[in-house]
Amino acid sequence: MAAADTAWNERGELEVLTFDVGGETLALEATMVREILDLLPETLVPGAPALVRHVVNFRGRIVPVADLRLAFAMEAAETTADSRIVVIELPIDGEPTLVGLRTDHVREVATLTAGASEEAPAVGMRWPRDYVRRLVRWRDDLIILPDLTAIFASVLSPRS
Repeated sequence: MAAADTAWNERGELEVLTFDVGGETLALEATMVREILDLLPETLVPGAPALVRHVVNFRGRIVPVADLRLAFAMEAAETTADSRIVVIELPIDGEPTLVGLRTDHVREVATLTAGASEEAPAVGMRWPRDYVRRLVRWRDDLIILPDLTAIFASVLSPRS
């Protein structure tokens, strides 16, 4: 993915929500985030892809909950008191779709800069490169901008 696929503003900045999954820090455009929820009772959907195996009732709407650990081949972990569901709106098949992302810890809203970002290297990555839009240096950390379109396409493609 190219930097152009990330909606940097005219100053080369991007406001994001940062959160932890499996010991890594990920970020999504703040404009995608609809709500941050404490964990809700989840219902297992038999036969659903592992990435979105559960749904929750979010204000009367059934929302699939994605576990990004599976996309990034991270080990499973138990939820903690810091675990949250970040509800985002993501266009899927051209339709705005609410999706919950299970996180270990929601950090903060931050402003990243395009100048501190790079494409994921072709070698040396432990995550699928297609699932990473950009890697961004921020403070003493490295933040992953996941490519949710690519991640969810892998779930949707079997039925296409």
